[in-house]
Amino acid sequence: MRTDFARLRVDQTVAEALEAIRRSAVGGRIVYFYVLDSDDRLHGVIPTRALLLSPPESRLSELMVKRVISVPPDATLLDVCDLFLLHRLLAFPVLDQQGRMIGVIDVEHYTDELLQLGDRELNDDIFQLIGVRLAKVRKASVPQIVRFRFPWLLCNIGGGLLCAVLSQRFEWVLAEVIALALFIPVVLALAESVSIQTLTLTLQSHHGTRANWRRWFGELAAEAPVGLLLGLGAGTIVGGAAWLWLGAPAVGVTVAASITAAVGVAAMLGIAVPALLWTMQRDPRVASGPIALALTDLATLTIYFGLAALWLTG
Repeated sequence: MRTDFARLRVDQTVAEALEAIRRSAVGGRIVYFYVLDSDDRLHGVIPTRALLLSPPESRLSELMVKRVISVPPDATLLDVCDLFLLHRLLAFPVLDQQGRMIGVIDVEHYTDELLQLGDRELNDDIFQLIGVRLAKVRKASVPQIVRFRFPWLLCNIGGGLLCAVLSQRFEWVLAEVIALALFIPVVLALAESVSIQTLTLTLQSHHGTRANWRRWFGELAAEAPVGLLLGLGAGTIVGGAAWLWLGAPAVGVTVAASITAAVGVAAMLGIAVPALLWTMQRDPRVASGPIALALTDLATLTIYFGLAALWLTG
C-alpha cells in the first residue's frame, strides 16, 4: 500500500480543502480525496469532479460519499484483485481495526506488484495441483525429477488397480449388459473433469487466506447444487444418446442417473479432499489432484455398476 495519499478534514469547506491540497506534498498520483477526522478515521471519499465544481463554501461532509469500500491491512493480493474486478474502482483505502486510514491501494501500484508475483504463483499452483513442486524440478537432474514425480503416480496406480478390482466384482453385470462397457470412458471423464474444475476453483479461492470449517462447509453446500445440475445436464445428453443409439431406454436412464450422481459426488470431492488435507495439516495444493482423481474414479465406477446391477439385471 501507499501511505502518501490526499488527506482532507471532515470539517473543511471546498475552498479550505483546495488550499490544503495545494500546500500538501503528495508524492504519488491522486486518485481519490479521502475525508478524515482528527484521529485519522475515514468518514468518506470526495470525487474529484465534486471537489472542483462545487461552490467554495460547500462543506466536505455534505459532498463526500460516505459508503466506502475499504481493505484491511492483512488482505492478500487475491483479495484486492477480487475487489478491483467486482467494483471497478481505481483505489481502495486501507483501514485498521479502529477505522483509521493507514494507506491506499492504487490500481497502478497494485498491478505492478501482481505482475511480479502472478506468473510465478500461477505456475507453482498449476504444477502443485498435479503433485509437482515447480521450484524442485526447475534445476533438478533427470533421476531427481523422476523421484519427485513418481510417488504421486502411485495414487493413480493404486486407484486404477482398485477400479480394476471393482470392475472384476461387477463383471457379471457387464456380461449381462455388454453395452454398459461402451459408456465407462465418458462417465469417468465427466466426473474427473468436474472434480478437477471444483478442486482448482477451491484452491484458488483459498490461496493466501485462512481456512476454517465454517468456510469449508459453506463451500460444500454451495457446490452441491452446482454439481448436481452439471451432472443432470451431462447425464441427460449422454443418456439420451445411449437411448437413441441402442434403442434401450433402461440403459439410457441408467447412464443418465449414474452421470448425474457421479458428477455430483465428484464436485463434493473437489472440496472435501483439500479440506481433509487441511485438517491433516498438509498442503492441499500439492496432494489434492492425484488423490481427488483416484477417489473420483472409485466413486464413479461404484455408482455406475451399482445402479446397473440394481436396475438392469434380473
